[in-house]
Formats: sequence, structure tokens, C-alpha cells
Amino acid sequence: MKRFNTTTTCIIEDHYMVDISGKLEKIVKLIDGGMYFTINRARQYGKTTTMSQLFHTLKDKYVMIRGSLEGFGSEPYKSEERFAKAFLDMLQSIIRFQDKKLADYIESVNTATSFKELSERITDICMRSEKEIVLMVDEVDKASSNIVFLDLLAMLRDKYIKQRDGLDKTFKSVILAGVHDIKNLKVHIKERRMLTEEEAKMSDKTTYNSPWNVAEDFIVDMSFSPKEISTMLAEYEIDYKTGMNIEEISKEIYNYTNGYPFLVSKICKVIDERLEKNWSKQGIQEAVKIILNETGTLFDDLIKNIEHNENLYNTVYSLAIEGQELTYDVYADEKGLMYGILKKGNNGKLAINNKMFEMLIYNYLSVKKEREGNKKVINYESRSQFIDEEGNLEILNILEKFQELMKEEYREETEKFVEKEGRLIFIAFMRPIINGTGFYYVEAETRTNKRIDIVITYNKKEYIIELKKYYDKPREEKGHKQLAEYLRIKNISKGYMVTFNFNKSKEYTREWIDVDGKRIYEVVV
Repeated sequence: MKRFNTTTTCIIEDHYMVDISGKLEKIVKLIDGGMYFTINRARQYGKTTTMSQLFHTLKDKYVMIRGSLEGFGSEPYKSEERFAKAFLDMLQSIIRFQDKKLADYIESVNTATSFKELSERITDICMRSEKEIVLMVDEVDKASSNIVFLDLLAMLRDKYIKQRDGLDKTFKSVILAGVHDIKNLKVHIKERRMLTEEEAKMSDKTTYNSPWNVAEDFIVDMSFSPKEISTMLAEYEIDYKTGMNIEEISKEIYNYTNGYPFLVSKICKVIDERLEKNWSKQGIQEAVKIILNETGTLFDDLIKNIEHNENLYNTVYSLAIEGQELTYDVYADEKGLMYGILKKGNNGKLAINNKMFEMLIYNYLSVKKEREGNKKVINYESRSQFIDEEGNLEILNILEKFQELMKEEYREETEKFVEKEGRLIFIAFMRPIINGTGFYYVEAETRTNKRIDIVITYNKKEYIIELKKYYDKPREEKGHKQLAEYLRIKNISKGYMVTFNFNKSKEYTREWIDVDGKRIYEVVV
């Protein structure tokens, strides 16, 4: 029986897989057109699986060389001669399963001592091959900090240009896969390490002459749409007949993941193997909660990348915690998009890539807030005081206790501090109460003008709490109507509002307000 896979390459015979034939069709057109390009996407975004499927799709039409630089080690990068030998060894070992005679020939001429000679060998190999050859190289980030690898790219670029003019014979298409855009390798190298004096001179000479400037833009969307996710679930349903609503579950998985391939498969894997095949919205929430409470390469990298880049950290903080609306900028936000942390919204605004990443960031930053030595955040005796006899949240108690906390402990703080930290203080206050039993996320779609809606699910009941800054009475009333409309969409009769008011003469009120047939409990802090 097949299973969901979140490690290594997905194999059609062994794993439940999303049907990406539409994406492959677009990539095949690039290859058939003789294009050189880079599949640069964030970690665990399906690059290796895509290249595997390209291999199987095109192996009858072309000689497909699907290699990786991950296993090269450091030795080949010490000289052109060593790299040339390692590169030809890679070609020979892969081609022997497709064209034994050609592989034997490569073995017999593996004597290149320079990139000039390597170039000549590639020409000879391509001329001898009965089929055109496509080169696919995975994990190019492993080599992207080495000047020898840049020389290889420059050689392939020159051969590509000459082939277009009928002056050389080389690979039909070259596809490189990695996180970084190879067009920007010069920047990447300078960031990764100090160059030798000789390398620095070489780098400076070619800073504005990228070794991969012949590459075609790769604009294929590799995230999974709800429709594509449903193809995987439909195959699963044939085997297990769970009775799930495939369309509804596909949309809900997409709602949390924005189609991020690893996260889609991980949710499915957890539901299938650890949640007794609970294919429901509650099952998806439980799976998300389990995943966010475990470490893993993807989440570790996300935290590392925002902590090690001050500009990215500030951008993420502004979006997630302060509720700011930021206009997307191709230069300022390049790294956030490259790492898959940020995305460009349809409205031209910047956003966190998906709900799961946003929840991870909230959890991480709220724990940091708790452990800063600031004990003001945790200022209640136990979580039991906020749970009633039926196991439901005493949400009014939570809001009123938070109001007391802000009045007693943060009254003397500056407006700038409270405006910047207030939402994080609330999340840090609330999270231990629902931790382990409840579930929460921030509804990004309703975020406007520093308004944030927090949706809490606890004991199968949903609570919507809006956090909003007070400006004036008309905008406060507008905020009430916005929340009432969101409650209508969610088919919930009651909502809650925490209003951050920085007027020195404000009153710490708490009251029920009736708005358009909905009841809203508002506390002012």
C-alpha cells in the first residue's frame, strides 16, 4: 500500500503524490525549446521530486543526466583538473544506464586537466550521442560559494551561446536546482565567505557579468492548488474509503499551507498515521498543532533565517506582530521570498507565506517574550481559572484578566512600546491557557489598518478576538462593523475585541455592544 512521503524523492509507485502534470508540461516546453534555467525555490519545495519526474517523463526522448553536487565533497573544488574528472565521472555513472556505449566512451576520455579540455569533452560526448542530452543538477547551493563552480557555469554559458550560432555542440538544456537564484551567485558568494585575493579580483571583474545570465526566468508555480491537492486525496480515498469530503479537505489543507509541498504532505501523513485517519477540519487542526510542536529542518531554517538577518526579522515582526501593511519590493524582500518565508499577495502587499509559518513565528516570538525575564506576561495563578465546568474557555475572564495586567503592569510604558509589543503580550498571555488543548491562528485576510483577528478553537468551539488600535470614535465604530461582518461570514453570533487606547484620560471599560445582529464584548486597555 502507498504512503505519504515527506523525506527524499517521492516515487509514484510507492507514495501518494499530487498530480503535477500541468507543471511538468510547462517545464518540458522550456527543455524542448533548448532553454537553460534554474528551479530556485525554498527548502523542501519539491525541487528534487520535480526533477525525478522530469527524468522519467523525458528519458525516452533525451539522454537525461540527473545529478547532484551534494555528494561531490570538497576535493573536486580544489582545482579545475579535479573538478573536470569528478564532473565526467558523474556523467559516465548516470549515462551508463541509458547508453552503455556512450558511457564507455566517456570513461575512455576522462583525462581533462582544465575547463578548456572539459569543454572539448562535452562537445565530443554530445556529438557522439544519438539523442540530445539534458543536464539536470540538483543541490547547486552546495557549490555556490566556490569559484570553480562559477567557472563551470561560465563555460556552460559560453558553449550555449556558441551552440546557438552553430559554432559548438553542447547540452540541449541545463536545469540547476537550489534555493538561491544562480543569476545572483556573485552576491551569494560574497555573503558566504571571504574570498582569496585572486578570487576577489576575479569576482569583482565579473560582478556585473553573471556566469548564468543566459538562464530563462522560471515562473512555474510549484505550490499546490486545492485542485492539485485533491488529486492526491482522491487516490488515497480509493484505497481507504474514509468518506472524506475531498474538496473541503483540500481547501482546508491549502488554507493552512498555501500549497507549500512539504507542509501539504506532512499534514496528510500525520492524519493518516497518527490521528486515526481523521479527515476533517478538526483533524487538520490537530495535525497542524502536532507539526508545529515538533522540530524539523524546514522550521529550524525558518527561525535561523529570520534570526540571522535583521532586515528580514524586522519585516516579519512588522507583518506578524505589529499588523502593518507593507508594499512588496523586489529588492528589499528578495531574501524573504527566496527562503519561502514571505509571499507577494494579490493586492501587491507583502505577507507571511502561509498560516503555519505565521503560527510558528507567533509561538516562537511569544516564548521569547515569556523568557525575556519579563514576568509581567504570566500574571495568573493557573489556567484552570479560565476553563468552565464543561471544558470551555471562560473568554470574558481571559480578556478581563488581560485588561488588569495591562493596567497594573504596563500603565507606565510608552505608547510606542505598547503599540509595538501589545499584540505579542496578548498572545504570550493567552498561549499557555490554550496550550495543549486549544488551537489558535491569526486571520491574515482580515488584517487592515493594524487590525488583527485571532481565531481560537477550544473544545470544538470557536472564538474570534479582534486586536485593534483606537484612533477615534468613527473608526472604532467602523471596527465594530468589520468584526460583525467577519462574525457573519464565520456564522458565529458573538465576538470579542481588545482595543489598545493610548489616550491618557481613557477609561478601562468592558462592555457588550450590539452591532448588526451580532454581540461584541469589548475591553479597553
